[in-house]
Amino acid sequence: MQVRALIFDMDGTMIDSMGHHRVSWIEFARRHALEIEIEDLMRRTTGRTGAECINELFGREIGGEESWALIAEKEAIYRELFAPAFREVAGFRAFASQAHAQGLAIGVGTAGDRHNIAFAMRYLAMDPAPRAIVGGDEGLAGKPDPAIFLEVARRLGVAPEDCVVFEDAPFGIEAARRAGMAAVAVCSTHSAHDLAGAHVLTAIDDYTQLDTQDWLRSPGRVTLRRMVTP
Repeated sequence: MQVRALIFDMDGTMIDSMGHHRVSWIEFARRHALEIEIEDLMRRTTGRTGAECINELFGREIGGEESWALIAEKEAIYRELFAPAFREVAGFRAFASQAHAQGLAIGVGTAGDRHNIAFAMRYLAMDPAPRAIVGGDEGLAGKPDPAIFLEVARRLGVAPEDCVVFEDAPFGIEAARRAGMAAVAVCSTHSAHDLAGAHVLTAIDDYTQLDTQDWLRSPGRVTLRRMVTP
């Protein structure tokens, strides 16, 4: 396959944040006197938009200002918890920078809202910044719907089949498949088995495991090969 763009999910893929999202959901539920089974909640919500997550948590459709207020509260807890411990998934910035230097377009497709995106981008300080970022508060359906990834490709001006998605969650891996994109499984929160699929090129623990020369052979015309069969 010929690749022109790399599209990265954010939480768990660019930044090692999922443990702090997990704790923030527990604290949010405590403040609202909600009983939750956190592993089940994470399974049902990781990759979905804030509004979809709130509906899952409360078990009813919540809209308008109430929904936005609840989302803002939960994500503020997350940012407060993660800020002192902020870290990227090892090797991410170096890999993205090398990919850009080889002529690949870099995009981000996340269910996170604009505040979480701004938070992550501020701490990552990517140079250059991604060419296109699509978030979960733009009115698109969350993963496993392919809408977010397809919109990133559209903004990059790259056909879906020329994109490779990097994802850490089953819903994201499925969204890539539905978008007609190949994927790389980033096993920061799930196993390679959980993230397997015919469209998955390889599974990695972090970006230090990728041979840059193998992945970035020539500017804008990168040939990827299947390196691991999960």
